Amino acid sequence: MERPADPLVPQVYRVTRRRRELADTVTLDIAPVSGKRPPAAPGQFNMLYAFGVGEVPVSMSGDTASADVFVHTIREVGAVSRALVRLETGACLGVRGPFGTGWPMRDTVGADVVIVAGGLGLAPLRPAVREILANRSRYGHVVILFGCRHPREMLYGRELERWRQRFDIEVEVIVDHADANWRGHVGVVPALIARASFDAGHTTALICGPELMMRFSVSALSCRGVADERIYVSLERNMKCAVGHCGHCQFGPAFVCRDGPVMRYDTIARSFAIREI
Repeated sequence: MERPADPLVPQVYRVTRRRRELADTVTLDIAPVSGKRPPAAPGQFNMLYAFGVGEVPVSMSGDTASADVFVHTIREVGAVSRALVRLETGACLGVRGPFGTGWPMRDTVGADVVIVAGGLGLAPLRPAVREILANRSRYGHVVILFGCRHPREMLYGRELERWRQRFDIEVEVIVDHADANWRGHVGVVPALIARASFDAGHTTALICGPELMMRFSVSALSCRGVADERIYVSLERNMKCAVGHCGHCQFGPAFVCRDGPVMRYDTIARSFAIREI
């Protein structure tokens, strides 16, 4: 019987594909050097280790049903992410995971779905969107609301445009600051919630983005009548061990690496309202 991998020991993976998304953001497809990659669910994350530099938590951002590769979209914000962004096809890195909880895909079947994403927050939601679109008949009305600072910072721009061209989902995009060529909405993404079409009493909402944006999105959804227990947010914290031992990602009584990153809003509402946590 094969022994399970030690969750604290990185496994060696190789970059099989690299593509530039934005000036500071790339997407990497990575595959294990030996054996098969473990199963994963939309919303989970891996710890990615740049040899000689360190490791950071990065959410899944591709089709988790694929048995061959993990897909991660990474923005350059520090030494580790800079090293990962600069990896070329064929380069190796360490991987621990998958860890954490995922989006409630089973509980969402049959309901309307509202997906609210801000900036890089679209990356952790992308696997859920792809799963919904691959099984479109299982869900009710689907609304995707995405906001970013500027049109040139629109993550997955071509894929967003393909989603917008579909007749079976509603997609709205908004930017904080428009340029001369922008013809869409200008403002913040929570403002789109008031005008979106969905049955609040039978809706599940999935939210990921900057914390302030998520707070206002939760408030806007509550004003529309969506129950707190049907709202899910993906939290970002400083995960180090990823198994609930070190305490770096403690969030009130919970640990984001173990109890999240996807959390049902009614279970964290009190802690989420305290900005210092």
